[in-house]
Amino acid sequence: MDTLISKIDVDNIDMEEIKKQAEILKAGDTVIFPTETVYGLGANALDEKAVSKIYEAKGRPSDNPLIVHIGDKKQIYNLVCDVPAKAEIVMEKFWPGPITIILKKKDIIPERTSGGLDTVAIRMPSNKIASALINEANIPIAAPSANISGRPSPTRGIHVYEQMNHRVSGIIMGNDCVYGLESTVLDLTGDIPTILRPGSITKEQLEKEIGYVQLDAALAKKEDNIKAKAPGMKYTHYSPNADVYIVDGEQSKVINKINQLTEENNAKNLKTCIICLKSNEKHYIGKTICLGETLDDVASNLFDALIQADKEKCDIIYSESFTNEGIGCAIMNRLLKSAGYKIINA
Repeated sequence: MDTLISKIDVDNIDMEEIKKQAEILKAGDTVIFPTETVYGLGANALDEKAVSKIYEAKGRPSDNPLIVHIGDKKQIYNLVCDVPAKAEIVMEKFWPGPITIILKKKDIIPERTSGGLDTVAIRMPSNKIASALINEANIPIAAPSANISGRPSPTRGIHVYEQMNHRVSGIIMGNDCVYGLESTVLDLTGDIPTILRPGSITKEQLEKEIGYVQLDAALAKKEDNIKAKAPGMKYTHYSPNADVYIVDGEQSKVINKINQLTEENNAKNLKTCIICLKSNEKHYIGKTICLGETLDDVASNLFDALIQADKEKCDIIYSESFTNEGIGCAIMNRLLKSAGYKIINA
């Protein structure tokens, strides 16, 4: 199919281009757009046929729920049965921003959007382009990450252009995504608020506002969820073409282990890529892809690093491991999924 490409600067939004892309959405077709987390592949959340086009473009299993994006907090009351007090607090403190809340849905939400569940995942993005598009279209937009299902999520316009051009009706190529990891997903349908997918809004931040928050037990497991309540809960996810391994242990031992494995791969004519902190880059003998210095840098650059490794045509990728505290929880969640839980102890 022909794809309308719009290049838009987040600091100088071209509303004529936004209107063109909004018309595509209103006509029941698909548009890729930037958010503060990753690029999203959007369609009218209330139109089953439009939502089906998302699944077709991604090659995504139809039992995986989609996140519904809104442009105004008030719109949530049209989509869900009840907004409990803790949801109101989360919306007040963190919206617009990188957190999705799960609540009981109204019948207006099609099963194709909710993955057959009686709940719906909703968020209000802070990215100005996303906000302008949603408000111009004047419809809630269902939008998973704009990649082929199971592959690393795109954080740059060039990523979606290379992978999704001619698979969707419209692409907005905007600025790079700020956070680089998909939103935190918080289930508020039970007695205890539960994080189904960690993200940039951390457990610690949430607990300061609404009290105790638990991590879903499935986050620690390798097995697929039988019925995922949120995107990204399936076993193999965020995966590049190369085999990914996480190397865990004391920093010096990790470096020595990765260098040993790299030498062994070289002897087998296997190309190795190493994903690491900038401060460790000089210690490795193989091709390195730097993630930056801080955990925020790592979160922002992780998916881009996995995509870069594919472009380098690597056979094997080794990644350093990171703390599970704060944003590190989200980083390790994505790394474990991309590696299929393959960990090497140094």
